[in-house]
Amino acid sequence: MDVLRSAVQPITHNLPAPIRDLGVSIIGAPCYKTLLLDVDLENAECLKLAVSKGLGFGIVAASSVVKVPQILKLARSESADGVSFLSYLLETSAYLITLAYNVRNGFPFSTFGETALILGQNVVISVLVLNYSGRAGMAALLVAALAGSVALLFAESVLDMKTLSYLQAGAGVLGVASKLPQILAIWQQGGTGQLSAFAVFNYLVGSLTRIFTTLQEVDDKLILYGFISGFALNAILALQMIYYWNTPSEKATGKRKVVPVQAKGSSTATSTPTKSPTTRRRG
Repeated sequence: MDVLRSAVQPITHNLPAPIRDLGVSIIGAPCYKTLLLDVDLENAECLKLAVSKGLGFGIVAASSVVKVPQILKLARSESADGVSFLSYLLETSAYLITLAYNVRNGFPFSTFGETALILGQNVVISVLVLNYSGRAGMAALLVAALAGSVALLFAESVLDMKTLSYLQAGAGVLGVASKLPQILAIWQQGGTGQLSAFAVFNYLVGSLTRIFTTLQEVDDKLILYGFISGFALNAILALQMIYYWNTPSEKATGKRKVVPVQAKGSSTATSTPTKSPTTRRRG
């Protein structure tokens, strides 16, 4: 440890002021001094806080692209097969409430920042699913409803914190319920369709990580229980993704089966024409 300290301290004691101020703002002055200036890695509390902050910002960074593969998959296939709109609607509603709850409570950005980024991507996916399902007119109504909800949830003069706390409790239920239509859709179709494996497995890892960061930085059982239940259902989705890997849905399989049957029937009809009786006079 002494060798490490003697090698690191000349660097940490001469960091530029902007970097030093950023470090202090993230982990606080006491832990900044302990971990970076004193290089004391045996302080468990500060070490866990630093790990939690690192994981939190890692999740926020990853969330900026977590749904991009799903968006691209929908756009390229122009099909919403295997993707549940109800699931995304419930999840978007839960994320919007959770975002307002975290912001208005002043919780650290590293503990909820991905909520805003995933929320925006969910709106895009919901609009695409509606469009490719022949319900493009509902997309405009969805966006208008979400805009009105934002104005309501963030207005302290309209919605007090007590009411918002009740909504957050409901958001936890919505977050759990949002996974059920997707799980059911996969089970009914016998395949994952256009569902993105990247998004599913990132959700699984992210929800597990959020349990740790919440325990370390946020003393709020509503948030914690939501992440625990979300992790359980994300695990089911991940298991479904593995089970149905490379398995086409029943809808797609049915489409492939129709073609050879018709071709066989048409080729049989042309290759073995039936003889009809003739009225031609002989002799």
